[in-house]
Amino acid sequence: MFNTPLPTVNELPSAHQLVRSTVIALLAAVGLLVTVVMPSEYAIDPTGVGRVLGLTQMGEMKITLAQEALADAAPQPVQEAPAPQIAAATLAAQPAPSPAVQPSPALKTDEMTVTLKPGEATEIKLEMLKDKTVSYEWTASGGPVNHDTHGEPYNGEKGYFHSYSKAKQVKGDKGEFTALFDGTHGWFWRNRTSNDVTISLKTTGDYLSVKR
Repeated sequence: MFNTPLPTVNELPSAHQLVRSTVIALLAAVGLLVTVVMPSEYAIDPTGVGRVLGLTQMGEMKITLAQEALADAAPQPVQEAPAPQIAAATLAAQPAPSPAVQPSPALKTDEMTVTLKPGEATEIKLEMLKDKTVSYEWTASGGPVNHDTHGEPYNGEKGYFHSYSKAKQVKGDKGEFTALFDGTHGWFWRNRTSNDVTISLKTTGDYLSVKR
């Protein structure tokens, strides 16, 4: 038998001490959640500490990699990549519009370039309103890339996006798409080659701004 004496009432922690310890533990857990877990896992950084520590960038990269993994895992036979090509070919076969239906002067045109090192990925997005249309053309110099043209709604569910077109190991794409919702719509590229690849993108359409 053990003869260890039982603690006396005075040696046991009081109710006040237990409550204080519980509150301190809860505050510490909430602090770690807000400053470490949320920025590094979900790219949510309400305090700004996560970005200073580099955790928010980690979370953004995790989300980007998850989106690419979802795009790569989607069944290839039902991918929407051919749709923009068909639309572009149809438009090319039609006669030029008469002066009465020339594009609105409000349409924007931008040309951008970005260089990806081996293994790098990047995005260029357009802020667009629902039912607005943009035409685009991009080419890759130095090697093929994986790409996904997709949109994400403002205040949408975490990780949700709609893919307009996607393909692996291609050197370019062109076509047009109409925004299905208010949000950011654009292109994600990843360089899987061993060389630097430069991507040149031209856009023309009814969009609010460019986000890089």
